[in-house]
Amino acid sequence: MSPHHTHISQVHEQIIARNPGEREFHQAVEEVFESLHLVLEKHPEYMDGSVLERMCEPERQIIFRVPWTDDGGTVHINRGFRVQFNSALGPYKGGLRFHPDVLLGTVKFLSFEQVFKNSLTGLPIGGGKGGSDFDPKGRSEGEIMRFCQSFMTEAYRHIGDKVDVPAGDIGVGRREIGYLFGQHKRITNRYEAGAITGKGTTWGGSLLRPEATGYGTVYFTEHMLRAAGEGMDGRRVAVSGSGNVALHAIEKVQELGGTVIAASDSAGHVHDPEGIDLELLREVKEVRRERISAYAEARPRARHHSGAVWTRGDLEDVEVALPCATQNEIDADAARRLVSNGVRVVAEGANMPCTPQAVQIFRENRLLFAPGKAANAGGVAVSALEMQQNASRDSWTAEYTDERLAGTMEHIHTLCAETAEEYGVPGDYVAGANIAGFLRVADAMIAQGVI
Repeated sequence: MSPHHTHISQVHEQIIARNPGEREFHQAVEEVFESLHLVLEKHPEYMDGSVLERMCEPERQIIFRVPWTDDGGTVHINRGFRVQFNSALGPYKGGLRFHPDVLLGTVKFLSFEQVFKNSLTGLPIGGGKGGSDFDPKGRSEGEIMRFCQSFMTEAYRHIGDKVDVPAGDIGVGRREIGYLFGQHKRITNRYEAGAITGKGTTWGGSLLRPEATGYGTVYFTEHMLRAAGEGMDGRRVAVSGSGNVALHAIEKVQELGGTVIAASDSAGHVHDPEGIDLELLREVKEVRRERISAYAEARPRARHHSGAVWTRGDLEDVEVALPCATQNEIDADAARRLVSNGVRVVAEGANMPCTPQAVQIFRENRLLFAPGKAANAGGVAVSALEMQQNASRDSWTAEYTDERLAGTMEHIHTLCAETAEEYGVPGDYVAGANIAGFLRVADAMIAQGVI
């Protein structure tokens, strides 16, 4: 075994031993490490100074109690997390996720991915992530407000526009951001607009922030298709999820001439061969807040099925798959099904929605595959642009913000493609994203010394 392979294996074993049971974090680290032997073979100096070891150890992990009272007077206890993983490129930046499945390992995997995603944008932001095992589903406005205020009563000590800037994620939308920001303002007695992103546009938010992740995923997909001499126009597309990312991905696909025939939620999915009626889907999910089965009830040719989109065998005419729901939603069986059905492009709108086995199947079959750290970086890119607007006390137009978003996604695509070419794996967007993201962070860490 070569010295660089040995070094990577040793570091990987250390990480598994130091972080037992955190399978998602192990998976995220392994996915990056698979590409790094190409770097270390060419630049063995990155093996010096324990750069890999330091890059895989969070700078700070914060866990705290979040007590709150429901409408009936019962006291509940949840757990809050903030993992500040790496600040070599700037203040920690990453969302907050409120979901009952959130554990420390979940937040660590998300924040590790965020380091590389933020690096790829070229913007001056480090990586972090946070959240809680609180479930906002079925809770009243008052209960959600009281939980957010309790969460921020501890979290405020650890955030700020020059330290750590949280944003939204699953279970944390503009409503929750509003309650969190309000409590931060109340406790600190400062209107620190840049301390949180994803705010309302009338109080410091950026236009296009809700759209950014979904739009950015489709922009990246379009660039991959263009590089292959094609485009989105006329493509049939399957999207998983029906939340913020999925809805805006559907919108942008339709704008570019594609047809989305599937969407989903945690209770199942709909197949609409005529193309998803976006206005109806938005009404069901954002206004009526109902299950996606209500979409099928209102749409004669649409059919609702249990299980994930990717379990179905009726997507033979789909060419583009956009998983926009949650981690590990596409496993090896689903990946083989997509390949056999003729899917040619997969772009991750969610964070790590494909298992390592699924990614390997896509790469072996030479599909155009865009990893999440590249494809869904549009959200954090516009969050960083919101920080810029807050710093200058300015507000940009939607057109200018969209122009900046599109430019950032083009930059990320070019960077990934050129890096893959430089390291001898042309067309491998996984390797290109991992290597390009690693190099910028590693160089900054080396320049700043052992800290």
